Amino acid sequence: MLIHTDTTPGRTVTVDNRSCLFFSGFSYLGLHQHPVFKTALTEGINRYGTLFPSSRVGNVRLSLFEEMEHALCTHLEQQAAVVLSSGYMAAQAAIHYAATRGQLCYAPGAHPALWYGTPQLPPTNREEWEQHTIATVNSQHDHQYVIVTDALNPITGERYRFDWLRQLQRKVLVLIDDSHGIGILGPRGQGTIHSLPGTDYVQYLITASLAKAYSIEGGVIAGSAADIAALKRTGFFTGSTSMMPASAHTWLQTAPLMQQQRHLLEQNIAFFLHLSANTTIHNPHGLPMFILPQPDDQPPLLNYLAERDVIISSFPYPFPQSRPVNRAIISALHTQQDIITLYQFLKEYGY
Repeated sequence: MLIHTDTTPGRTVTVDNRSCLFFSGFSYLGLHQHPVFKTALTEGINRYGTLFPSSRVGNVRLSLFEEMEHALCTHLEQQAAVVLSSGYMAAQAAIHYAATRGQLCYAPGAHPALWYGTPQLPPTNREEWEQHTIATVNSQHDHQYVIVTDALNPITGERYRFDWLRQLQRKVLVLIDDSHGIGILGPRGQGTIHSLPGTDYVQYLITASLAKAYSIEGGVIAGSAADIAALKRTGFFTGSTSMMPASAHTWLQTAPLMQQQRHLLEQNIAFFLHLSANTTIHNPHGLPMFILPQPDDQPPLLNYLAERDVIISSFPYPFPQSRPVNRAIISALHTQQDIITLYQFLKEYGY
C-alpha cells in the first residue's frame, strides 16, 4: 500500500486531505519540524547561501566546516572527523578507504551503504560470525583485517553487542555505521561509541548519517587523526560537493535544542514501552522503532491503521524484494496522547 502526500511529515502527515498521526520515517529528534531549528537553518541560508561553490581542497576554504568537524570529533570521542554531503557518501568513502587497510570482514546484513562492490555477506547468524571472526583474526599473524558492521539494526530494533572485540589478539580496524545511534544513544547522544570496548588491538572508524537524528543532509566519518587525514586525500573528499553550509551552521547553533529533544524522545520511548510491556510488540533494546508482527490471520496492519488515520512504517527494506516489516517509529514530536491513540488501535487490532 503506497501512501502519497504533498507535505513533509512531522507529528502528523496529510493524506487525501486527512491529518494522520505519523509513526514512520527517521527524524527521531523531530528537529526538521521544530521552529527553533528551522529558524537557525534560515539564518544559516541567509548568511551562507544554499551551497559553498568550491571544493574543500580549493584555495578558498570555509572555516565553518572545520569548526563542525572539530565539534563532531569531540562529540564522538575521536581524534578527528570529516563531514561529507550525505551519510551514504560518508559510508562509501569510509569503506573504500578501509579496503586499503586490510581484508574486509563483513557482518551479516551489513547495510548496502557499507558495501565495497558487491560483497558476499556471511549467511550465518551474528553470534556465529563473531566467533568465526575472532578465530580468523587471531590465527592469521601476518594478515590485516577490517571488521565492517552496523551499530544496530533499525529494522529489527536490535542493538549489537561488541564486547566480543576484547577477545581479539591482533590489531584490526573496526568500521561501524552508527547512522541510527548517533544523536540518540549514549549519555550525551554521542551514539554507540560510548559502549564500545577500548583495547590495545582495536582501532575504530565511525561513519554516520547526520539526517536520522539531526535532520540535516550530511554525513560524518570519525576516527584516528591518521585515518581522517588519509580520507581527506581521497576523491570522495577532494572531488565531491561539500555539505550545505547552512546545515553545518544549524548543527553548531542548536546543541541545547538537540539535548532537549533527546530527553523528550527518551520519555516517549519509555512511555510506549510501559504501555506495550505485556503485548507482542517487539522492542528489545529501547530504540525508537517498535516492531509490529503481522499475524497471518489478520488483515494488513498498515491498512487497518491507515483507515483510522494512523500511518506506520511498512515497506520492503533495504531492497525491493525484501520482506516488509511493520514498525511504529516514535519521535520527540509525539505527545503522550498520540502514543495512547496508537496503542489503543494496536490493542483493538489484537496486540
